[in-house]
Amino acid sequence: MAFVKVVKSKAYFKRFQVKFRRRREGKTDYQARKALITQDKNKYNTPKYRIVARFTNKDISVQIIWATIEGDKVIAAAYAHELVRFGIKNGLTNYAAAYATGLLVARRLLKKLKLDKVYEGTTEINGEETHTEDVAGKPGAFKCYLDVGLSRTTTGAKLFAVMKGAVDGGLNIPHSNRRFPGYNAEDKKFDAEVHRKHIFGGHVANYMKELKVGQCFPKR
Repeated sequence: MAFVKVVKSKAYFKRFQVKFRRRREGKTDYQARKALITQDKNKYNTPKYRIVARFTNKDISVQIIWATIEGDKVIAAAYAHELVRFGIKNGLTNYAAAYATGLLVARRLLKKLKLDKVYEGTTEINGEETHTEDVAGKPGAFKCYLDVGLSRTTTGAKLFAVMKGAVDGGLNIPHSNRRFPGYNAEDKKFDAEVHRKHIFGGHVANYMKELKVGQCFPKR
C-alpha cells in the first residue's frame, strides 16, 4: 500500500476543540479528577473529600479538599516545613516527613471538626495496615480519598506515607497494604516491620551510616 499523506483540511480545524488549560500545561489528569469528585446522585450535595498530597524539592503539602462548581475548597492543610516546630529539623521531604505531615493534617482537621477526642487514631506505630471504623453513637469517621495527581504510584512511594499518616491520625481512607514498603508482589506478603522502619526513618539512618563509613562516596 502506498504512503498517503494526511492533509488536515479546513473542516478539521473548524471542529478542533482546545483542551483545558491545565491539561495543556500537563498539570491535571481530568479523567482521574472526574472519578475523584463525582458524587452519587442520591447523596445530593454531600461533599466528597479528597486528601491531596504534592511534593516539591524542599517541601510537602497535604490538603483536605472538596470540589464545588465555583472551585475547590480547602478545609485543612499541613506542610512539611511546619515539622520544624515539632522537632523534625532535617529531611523534610523523606518518607518519615511525609508520614508526619499526613498525621499533622489529620489531627488538625479532626480538631477543627471537634472529633479529635472521638477518633484519637493509632497510638502504637507498628507499620501494620489499619482502618478507622465509625464509633457507635458518635458522628462517623471523616472519609476522604487519596489524590495522587500525576505522581507515579509505585510500591514504597512517599504518597502512601502521607496516606498512612492520615489514617493513623484518625481519618478513614480506603486503601490496602500493596503499595507500602515491605510488600512483596511475588509472595503477596506484607512485612510490617520494614514499613515501620521506613516510618521512623530507619532506611535513612542506614544510608547515613554507610556514608560515615565511607562505603558510598570516598573522600577526594
